[in-house]
Amino acid sequence: MEEINELIEQRKKKLGELRAVGIDPYDESFQAADYAAALIDKYSALDHDALESAKPACSVAGRILAMRNFGKLAFVHISDASDERIQLCFARDILQDRYQIIKKLDIGDIIGVAGRLFKTRTGELTVEVHEFKIVSKSLRPLPEKWHGLTDVETRYRQRYVDLIVNPAVKKTFAMRSRILKAIRDFLEERGFIEVETPMMHPIAGGAAAKPFKTFHNALELELYLRIAPELYLKRLLVGGYDKIFEINKNFRNEGISTKHNPEFTMIEFYIAYKDYKFLMDFTEELICEAAMKSVGTLKFKYGALDIDLTPPWKRLTFFGALQEKGLTEAIARDPKKSVEWARQHGVDLPKDVPQGKLIFDEIFSELVEPELIQPTFITDYPIEISPLAKRKKDNPALVDRFELFIVGRELANAFSELNDPIDQRGRFQAQSEAKSMGDEEAHSMDEDFLRALEYGMPPAAGEGIGIDRLVMLLTDAHSIRDVILFPQLKPEQ
Repeated sequence: MEEINELIEQRKKKLGELRAVGIDPYDESFQAADYAAALIDKYSALDHDALESAKPACSVAGRILAMRNFGKLAFVHISDASDERIQLCFARDILQDRYQIIKKLDIGDIIGVAGRLFKTRTGELTVEVHEFKIVSKSLRPLPEKWHGLTDVETRYRQRYVDLIVNPAVKKTFAMRSRILKAIRDFLEERGFIEVETPMMHPIAGGAAAKPFKTFHNALELELYLRIAPELYLKRLLVGGYDKIFEINKNFRNEGISTKHNPEFTMIEFYIAYKDYKFLMDFTEELICEAAMKSVGTLKFKYGALDIDLTPPWKRLTFFGALQEKGLTEAIARDPKKSVEWARQHGVDLPKDVPQGKLIFDEIFSELVEPELIQPTFITDYPIEISPLAKRKKDNPALVDRFELFIVGRELANAFSELNDPIDQRGRFQAQSEAKSMGDEEAHSMDEDFLRALEYGMPPAAGEGIGIDRLVMLLTDAHSIRDVILFPQLKPEQ
């Protein structure tokens, strides 16, 4: 720390010296006409003589990552927004008195230059600098050798430095942008419109999760950061929209892990007059298109795993998956027998967990999910854990629902939407009773949503896909923090 403070003081001294000679190192702007990547792509194949003949003019701006000073010549590498590095050559003969300013530059400074391109004796494409401007003086040194930021916690906490010194990180987030664009394009080409619904809800609903609470002073009203947009999107179905989607943040007051961040991005989309079976084919098509437009293939590595997204994907019922582990539906629906079976098979059970929670959160997540490596739809969930899905006609104890799992993680959740207001009221009442018994994730009664259903909602299918987890899959990222620019962290000590 003492060494860093000393370096900062040295840089502050240079800052003062620049200002003393009338140079503002935080100038308003610099109009760069070119990007390094485009210059390299256009001119790198030309030899020295061809460049000398063409004398192409250029101007670029970027951050200094390396410097070498040979007295009358100084060579600097900068990196710009195109994520490419290009060499600059500062010559005393060309810059005259302004050459002395080079001594005030440091690695990390942001500069703009104008000049012409040439190739050095080693064949490196280089900008011969005729004019330059310091547009931002860096007072804090970058990690040693500029690529030395390897501590994971520091990388997440100081993402701005991580982006400077680890080029692969910027590529991950460029990939995230392409994935989101592919999803939007896919839906809009099929007639969906993008909507926005509230982030603050008077009732926390649309999912089983513990919410964050806030308070609106003017209304003297307790509100919740949304855990899901579902109930508002369904209100729009009531209002007459038939194809809608929203990409936005959800907030859940839960633990932080490699798979969970309390603030995360979801897409939810709804289509009227369709059911969950339609959505399975639709989901295959959507995710495959996102993969092709971002990584260019349906077959890729995720860590040591070979993943193949080629449709059709495996489909397995919820109780069928449990039965493959030896747990029959009869045992699963008997609280005492299911607890005994779980403990015999090494499942760590919390005390007083509701039976439906036991089946899904404990037995299923511990014994089944980790083995769902290739894309797999798990269908026909028990009604106890699906308060917003339509009952199956041939088995009212189950619902028309699926979840998609890839690499052992849930990626999507979808169902045929419950549009019977009487049935929905009964489900809400059961959830309210569970909440009164201490289940913090149970759904609350929502009278306004019930009123909306009473006006009539068309049959519909709806789905939510975790964008962060999809990006993890397609970028071979093994922590959700690697695909969120500013993940939630404990405060610095």
